[in-house]
Amino acid sequence: MNTVTPSDTPGSDDGWRRLDPRTALITAVLTAGVVVGTAVPMAMGFLGHFGAARAGLWTAAGAVLLTGCAVLVDHVRWRRTRYRIGVAHVDLHSGLLLVRRRSLALDRVRTVDLTARPLLRVLGLVTVRIGTGEHRDGESTLRLDPVTRAEGERLRRLLLARDADGAVGERHGELAVLDPRWIRYAPVSFVAPMLGGAAAGGVMQVSEWAGAQGDVVHWTVELFRALPLFWTLAVLVAAALLTGAAGALGLWTEMWWNYRLEREPGGTLRVRRGLLTSRSTTVEEARLRGAELVEPLGVRLFGAARVDAITTGLADDEEAKEASHSTLLPAVPRPEAERIVAAVLREESAPTAAPLTGHPRAALGRRLRRALAVALTPVALLAVLGTVTTPVLLWTALGCAAVGVPVAVALARDAYRSLGHVLTGRHLVTRSGTVRRSTAALERSGVIGWTIRQSYFQRRAGLADITATTAAGTGAYAVYDTGAGEGLAFAAEAVPGLLAPFLEWDEGDRPGRDSAPVPRPDHRVGPSEHTDPAG
Repeated sequence: MNTVTPSDTPGSDDGWRRLDPRTALITAVLTAGVVVGTAVPMAMGFLGHFGAARAGLWTAAGAVLLTGCAVLVDHVRWRRTRYRIGVAHVDLHSGLLLVRRRSLALDRVRTVDLTARPLLRVLGLVTVRIGTGEHRDGESTLRLDPVTRAEGERLRRLLLARDADGAVGERHGELAVLDPRWIRYAPVSFVAPMLGGAAAGGVMQVSEWAGAQGDVVHWTVELFRALPLFWTLAVLVAAALLTGAAGALGLWTEMWWNYRLEREPGGTLRVRRGLLTSRSTTVEEARLRGAELVEPLGVRLFGAARVDAITTGLADDEEAKEASHSTLLPAVPRPEAERIVAAVLREESAPTAAPLTGHPRAALGRRLRRALAVALTPVALLAVLGTVTTPVLLWTALGCAAVGVPVAVALARDAYRSLGHVLTGRHLVTRSGTVRRSTAALERSGVIGWTIRQSYFQRRAGLADITATTAAGTGAYAVYDTGAGEGLAFAAEAVPGLLAPFLEWDEGDRPGRDSAPVPRPDHRVGPSEHTDPAG
């Protein structure tokens, strides 16, 4: 962030601009909605003390006062907020008592994202987020909330226009568009059970506000009195899952309706989506370092996957996370996802579809031991309690073991089958996970260092975790529980020269052959040590 100085010379768009004055109207409507939603349960609580008339009067007065204060504060914010596009900087001035003057260099602007909540869409307004891609507690992002949609599109084109001269013959246009059949993957995502649990909790909370929670519990008990406990639990779980599935369908429709992925002139990828809240996210291809094929368990069972971008320059605050800024494609059939990976990375075929090198059988043993430990720990606790309290817990422990052990073994074996890595063209590919399986294709040129870790048990089994460090995506992509020699050879071949000074090779061996490098004696890799030559 640079401080604006009088020497800043205005560009073609000289002069300062204000945000749209309808921001006060938006604040009034939103604040009134929040206040009314909060005031209703409060007013119901006051009924017994003040009576209906006085409770309603005091609640209405408080709502008007809070709404008026919020509108006044927002009006002052609007009066004190100005922005402009200069020759070299984007400038934003705001604040009354604490005046903030912020400036972003134009040549460092990497993202210009437009978001419009339902009320903004009705009024033809958008929120503009201008970011540099640096992560400094929001200081690298300017937020203009709100401006007109036409102004937002003008800012997006103007701030990203420096790359408008694309390569000759470069293909632009649509890469993917919404297929309504993709919605069938929404109910099998992890969102569905979460929404079902939230719905059950919401019913109990609302009944508590109304003072009828006891009646709801009594009605539920009476409804299932004739059923055994097992079937009662089964029906309640099924009802929660059905509710969650319906909620997941609605949430998916809101997030991905009108979806469109396109490549624009100048080397940018643009994702547009949203039914009620419209979102537009721009990813600069120059900052793209790869792509990730993500397959949550439920979605994977139906042969689908989603595509995330491995890139620098995307916002990392809470709002950006909620908006799934890095997601280029929702859950779709895997062949379609691989087609998009190839198109986004400008490859003939998707690196994530390449055959992977499997990992030693010792990696399976580690996963089986961990999975069985997780499954049998509660069984052991229930068994101990059952011996000193009631035999019912012993039967419960037996049931948990009968269900948990086969599931744990199946997940462990699936996790082992998911392990793999390979080098293909410009990318290194690594895959791991079972509940959330991820296949990441990372550009070799994007690797800035390696981290090699071995626990005591990994050393005894001849295994190691080899992690590629990068400035993009999550910052690290690991090859878990690979053979120690094979993993070091993989890292040395992926980025020639980066790891080689820290390794010793047998005479005649080189990366890419059936060689087994080891760390030099003065750079041993221990349980808590690591090698990072780029650090």
